[in-house]
Amino acid sequence: MGTPAYDEDLAALDDLAARGQLAEAWISSYAAAGGTGLTPGDLAEAVAAELCPDLPRYDGDVPPTATAEGLLGTHPRITGGRLPLRLDEFLARTARFAAHDVPEFRAYQRRRTALVGAERARLRLDDHRPRVMSAFVRNRLVDEVYLPLVGDSLAKQLGATGDGKRTDTGGLLLLLSPPGYGKTTLVEYVAERLGLMLVKVGGPALGHGVTSLDPADAPNATARQEVEKINFALASANNTLLYLDDIQHTSPELLQKFIPLCDATRRVDGVWNGAPRTYDLRGKRFAVCMAGNPYTESGARFQVPDMLANRADVWNLGDVLTGKKEAFALSFLENALTANPVLAPLAGRDRADLELLVRLATDDPTARADRLDHAYPPAELERILSVLRHLVAARETVLAVNAAYIASAARSDETRTEPAFRLQGSYRNMNKIAQRVRPVMNDAERAAVLDDHYTAEAQTLTHGAEANLLKLAELRGTLTPEQADRWAEVRTAHVRARTLGGPDDDPLTRAVAALGLLADRVAAVESAITRAADPRHLLANPHARHAAGGTER
Repeated sequence: MGTPAYDEDLAALDDLAARGQLAEAWISSYAAAGGTGLTPGDLAEAVAAELCPDLPRYDGDVPPTATAEGLLGTHPRITGGRLPLRLDEFLARTARFAAHDVPEFRAYQRRRTALVGAERARLRLDDHRPRVMSAFVRNRLVDEVYLPLVGDSLAKQLGATGDGKRTDTGGLLLLLSPPGYGKTTLVEYVAERLGLMLVKVGGPALGHGVTSLDPADAPNATARQEVEKINFALASANNTLLYLDDIQHTSPELLQKFIPLCDATRRVDGVWNGAPRTYDLRGKRFAVCMAGNPYTESGARFQVPDMLANRADVWNLGDVLTGKKEAFALSFLENALTANPVLAPLAGRDRADLELLVRLATDDPTARADRLDHAYPPAELERILSVLRHLVAARETVLAVNAAYIASAARSDETRTEPAFRLQGSYRNMNKIAQRVRPVMNDAERAAVLDDHYTAEAQTLTHGAEANLLKLAELRGTLTPEQADRWAEVRTAHVRARTLGGPDDDPLTRAVAALGLLADRVAAVESAITRAADPRHLLANPHARHAAGGTER
């Protein structure tokens, strides 16, 4: 194709890329002038032959091009399901891809993995993954009561799905109960089933000194870490469940910060990475759950801010809801299955078997062993029924203790006629008792297990161990005459001490209280005399009329 002008222009260029551009331009123009169509591959081959005439060339009958048919991909090179291929271009492109793109992509993946791992470690994301306890038993009470209650609250906060989808979100879930009723376990289970990240914040670590969501204001490193976790949950927002546990150890002023989450505003002010930030949680799949115990660590009642309590869904897991007494009582046995080696296999079997076994253990005449789903050998069945009989009897004590604890927690100190009752009748107590029950026990040995358990628990109280054990004996109906007299003395002394004031009160306050008590006693005597002298009282009471007549004579 050589022409003087082309040869001079080509010889004047030293740069290979420039020579290639020149040759490509001349060859393209020449082919266009002659009416010859050139594919990009043919043009590239002609340019290479022009620039490197001394290189060996190989001729073949097989065409260097082909077309792959019937492709379903969406790659830009695919048009109408067809991918044209040219051998030289394909080999060069794949060689370049293997030599450069693949190593660079793998380096990018390694770098990305390292950065994600470092951020995961810094944010401690693995700590926020819900983990269901292996001993968790999804019992009838959980299915029929707890899950609907928790589910309704979370539906309001996260936004319901389906035809009943809500456009507004809000609310807060507040779970109250004595320790050992599985508040945390239940929240872990729900978060795991819903696929939510669970950020757990410990109330004791926060303490009463934390009153703001600024980590810099925290009194110590532990409290600062918990405040940072709160801000992390608020910043994460979507698919997050913030769980504040043991809020009785925290300040009511801190709990007030969450009031806007209960309303349509859904805005909370906090601090993220050292800078103030307003978290807008409207439209986010974000929920808050708080859990607490009616007593604080000192035995005094804790207060939830009124505006928060009025807006929250409050449920006491330790109390019996209307119409659910049977399910509540059965849950104590269901949760104790894994604690006793004889009953442990029942946890993985049909729930109806346990209900039927309980009926057999309580001598229900309508219960029949041949209706059990699992075939139990006679010896195993007898051991199971023996353990269940003991647990049913022990459950009565545990339920009575639970009811007394709840009633005592709800009563104010000013209206108490006896010392506060702090022994607990929770699932945890039932499990501890169940693990010591054996099929060969008699009633006296079972009673000894209950005595030992609650005596040990009473010894951990800061004060009032004697009063709590006497109250327990009264609940169980085992008070001896000596214990009954002592219990009456303790109650009388408690009322007197409450009326006259404690040793920490100043003398003037105690003196005024003593005068008030004396006035009440004088008023009681006056009221008795007035009733005795009332003619209507004399007519209604023959003994009083006879006494009055005797006085007149």
